[in-house]
Amino acid sequence: MILRRLAFAASLLALVLLLAGGPGYRLGLWELGFGLLGVLRYALYLGAAGALLAVIGLLVPKIRRQGAGVLIVALVLGVSVALVPIGVRQAAESKPFIHDITTDLDDPPEFVAVAPLRADAPNPASYGGDEVARQQREGYPDLGPARFAASMADVFNAALETVDAMGWERVAAERSEGRIEATDTTFWYGFKDDVVIRIGREDGRTRVDVRSKSRVGGSDLGKNAQRIEAFLDALASRVD
Repeated sequence: MILRRLAFAASLLALVLLLAGGPGYRLGLWELGFGLLGVLRYALYLGAAGALLAVIGLLVPKIRRQGAGVLIVALVLGVSVALVPIGVRQAAESKPFIHDITTDLDDPPEFVAVAPLRADAPNPASYGGDEVARQQREGYPDLGPARFAASMADVFNAALETVDAMGWERVAAERSEGRIEATDTTFWYGFKDDVVIRIGREDGRTRVDVRSKSRVGGSDLGKNAQRIEAFLDALASRVD
């Protein structure tokens, strides 16, 4: 009886802790370090403990007869929660430890209107330089600008529509400069990642470069590259 309760309680607490990480950080209940890494670590420990206790209970005939259903739920729940931190760690290890991604490594688009909004952010608006570029080339070798036969005006309008469709907050839209800046706020943790879009002409075509940078954190787990790719794909569907 006690083992079944412990197994279920540990697995359930692991789930609650995992789900509370983001909202707790957004509400200021804890710092980012605990809200992300600490929560994942303890959720892993509790989930694994709950699953282990459930396995022990299922292997003991007397305990299993008293309530195998509860033990199975605890096992599935514990394993499911424990897999989340493991997946996050694998994602972190498979991606470059950077948080600033751009389609133009030689001349990254610059943040202008967004720069004051990042004044107190741990990650400055400036580009990290050659080392960041090197890691991006290794991690995302296929990421590059988009080119369209359409005019700058048409692409600019389509880019604005795409920014709005993706739910980003517009910060600036300088048509004469071909520059759009926006902020994307992540759902669970409320992280603010900034985006600058540069639209210009090159060899008779309209070229679009995008840069996405996180305000906090060392590794973005590939989020900024995914954001750029999603934007360019959505833009292409509107322009073509």
